[in-house]
Amino acid sequence: MANLSSPARALRNFRPSSFPNSRSSRPSSAKYLSKPSPTIRISQRPAHLVPRPYICHRCLHTTKAVNANRAPKSRDRGPASKEDTQTDFGALNVLGNTPPPASSIESTSTDGFTFDNQLRVSGCGVLLVGGEVFRWKPWTRNIGDEEGGRKMLNGKGQWDVDQGAWGVLDLVWPKPDLLIIGTGPTIIPISPATRRHINDLGIRVEVQDTRNAAAQFNLLATERGVQQVAAALIPLGWKDGR
Repeated sequence: MANLSSPARALRNFRPSSFPNSRSSRPSSAKYLSKPSPTIRISQRPAHLVPRPYICHRCLHTTKAVNANRAPKSRDRGPASKEDTQTDFGALNVLGNTPPPASSIESTSTDGFTFDNQLRVSGCGVLLVGGEVFRWKPWTRNIGDEEGGRKMLNGKGQWDVDQGAWGVLDLVWPKPDLLIIGTGPTIIPISPATRRHINDLGIRVEVQDTRNAAAQFNLLATERGVQQVAAALIPLGWKDGR
């Protein structure tokens, strides 16, 4: 028992003096410690002010959607109708059974017009009032002067017609509600004096090129009647001064 050394005795016999220069050779931990950094206080912002990273979620599906919308097989609501009285709104024409007036224009040409009653007028314009067709030469300025210089444009390029050209509108009663003026191959603005004279008769004015003016007259005369709509048309081949 005396020869046996216990751990406690071994530790007690351990002395630093047993190692030479033990104090100087022992490294000092203080030399390797850095200076303490100053304390930095970071103020915390509210949660709603803290920026959050934007996360984009993109879902890719490789399977076909079951509830995808499909194009309808028919235009019917529900089962397709097989009735004979089914209405086709694409072919609906409310004026289909209304006969066109005899003064409706069938075609226009460079020198005249052809009407629905097979009447053809050439070499002049036409004035359509009350279902009647009148030969019309608005370029005539003086009585007996058929050509009249063939000028209807003033110095400003406006369509200016003498008041005597509207003599039929002065005499007819009841007067039409609308006068459609066709100024030839292109639209030409009418002069304020001409518009004022027609408006003083209680007639509204609409100006178009001759082709569109003829088509609009046919539609409105069929829908509203020839007593409500009148037209004053110049041939498509008319040129000022020729």
